[in-house]
Amino acid sequence: MSTSPNTLSLLSAVKAIDDGSLTAEGLVQSCLDRINERDDAVGAWTHLAGDAACKIAAKGSGGPLYGAPVGIKDLIDTVDMPTGYGSSIYNGHRPQWDAACVMAIRNAGGIILGKTVTTEFAYFGPGKTANPHDLARTPGGSSSGSAAAVADFQVPAALGTQTAGSIIRPASFCGVVGYKPTYGLLPLTGVRPLAPSMDHLGVFARSVHDAGFLASIIGRRPSLMLSENDGDWTPRIGFCKTHEWNHAEPGTQVLLNDAAEVLASAGAQVMHVDLPRSFVGLAAAQAQVMDYEVSFSGLFEVSNHHDKISAQYLEHFDSGSKVTSKIHDTAQKQLAVAQASLDDVMAACDVLICPSAPGEAPEGLQATGDPAFNRVWTFLGGPCVNVPGLTGAAGMPVGVQIVGRPGDDQRVLQAAAWVQARLS
Repeated sequence: MSTSPNTLSLLSAVKAIDDGSLTAEGLVQSCLDRINERDDAVGAWTHLAGDAACKIAAKGSGGPLYGAPVGIKDLIDTVDMPTGYGSSIYNGHRPQWDAACVMAIRNAGGIILGKTVTTEFAYFGPGKTANPHDLARTPGGSSSGSAAAVADFQVPAALGTQTAGSIIRPASFCGVVGYKPTYGLLPLTGVRPLAPSMDHLGVFARSVHDAGFLASIIGRRPSLMLSENDGDWTPRIGFCKTHEWNHAEPGTQVLLNDAAEVLASAGAQVMHVDLPRSFVGLAAAQAQVMDYEVSFSGLFEVSNHHDKISAQYLEHFDSGSKVTSKIHDTAQKQLAVAQASLDDVMAACDVLICPSAPGEAPEGLQATGDPAFNRVWTFLGGPCVNVPGLTGAAGMPVGVQIVGRPGDDQRVLQAAAWVQARLS
């Protein structure tokens, strides 16, 4: 095989192992070689299980994921390696069992290569990871290590979570596919909660087909596994600038307009879609509900290990503690109205497109970027996919976000695959 195995897509790697042109040991070793070469600079991993992965690869267990190495965000429990949740409070912590998603990967023949860096408790306190395209820039958060590891060809796929923008934003910054399924579609058992009403499990990969394939195995959802013929279907696309459009950098606005023209030229019916008044302020409402729930999910650590909690986390915890039940309930009522109007909003289109992030990854590693274009869609609970393919003025990736109705994941993945083929 002339191509270095670590650069293969997930599906290509699994196929190569199945037809005998690549061994599982060869794939795992190629990924480990890349990590050894690059991870001192990128810092995507908090724990690497290289020796164990090589031994598992040599055994040959079979299964649809046989031999495929996967990175696991360090918010997700693993019985055979530490799970630290991005906090020094849990240094060396060993859960007593695997999260359901981890066990599903193992049972399908996948190999857990290690744990990828998360921000502190999956909130805004950054970890050590740098953006592989420019080490002076953030990879985004909170699933920073997973996005960076996939982007840097250290692993073909990785798991992440999203409560505001923790899959879509880092996928955009790092130039990979990020898929946040419909709320509850993938199991959260064994995933540390941040804001349980909005926590989503999702995946990073280098193609939409890869992302759907891995998610289909984890969630036992065969409909998420796209066929080669899905590219024959042309979606109706609603270009939705959202009420947060002013958060997008001017260059991003130009890129999204250009992308809409490219997709229209490729045959898609592209229309402008405006969101109703019920969506005004919904992003701010999401932030309030998120902090409100954080003031409960982090109560033990703040009460017993206050000195080991970052000022950034404490600020949000304290803000959440001040959210009254009236404010919380009002936000939930606004959400219900917006959810009820989504079918009317999307009556003429299959999916919406909008920015994945305000722009290219910001310089510096002290922050992870603004989730302005993610909060509303996460709150609504529908599927979202970041499709890479655009490049900003600084030469960094800029993604297009594909958004769908809750439960319409297959259609969103099909549309995202169509878009990726045209933007690539």
